Amino acid sequence: MVATTPKSRKQKGKAFQNRVRQDLIEHLGIDPGDILSTAMGQSGCDLYLSPAARTIFPFGVECKAQERIALPEWWQQCTRNAAAEGLTPLLILKQSRRDALAVLRWSDLLALLRYDHRWQNLSEGLCGGR
Repeated sequence: MVATTPKSRKQKGKAFQNRVRQDLIEHLGIDPGDILSTAMGQSGCDLYLSPAARTIFPFGVECKAQERIALPEWWQQCTRNAAAEGLTPLLILKQSRRDALAVLRWSDLLALLRYDHRWQNLSEGLCGGR
């Protein structure tokens, strides 16, 4: 679906933001009351995380559901908003008919792999034990 009006673009963005929220609830077991989707146009991260949710998922999320990729601008917005919350920046972007992608600093990924034991079996989880 290509959004052509401002209203449909906002609806597309909000739907993607809600999908990311729901994925985190389902896959990480975060209580739905501990993660909220912020209003469109509101400053700050796209997902509000309670202190309990931050212990499970310490990321400042910026969601972008757009056809034109503007990575430098989006990353700047993401890092600024995450820093204000004391969180690790995570940009999640989606184009129509394509898989969603996550952008994370290389150093942050390495830190996750090294220090966060929830990621010990990352390769097994990503490759299905192959």
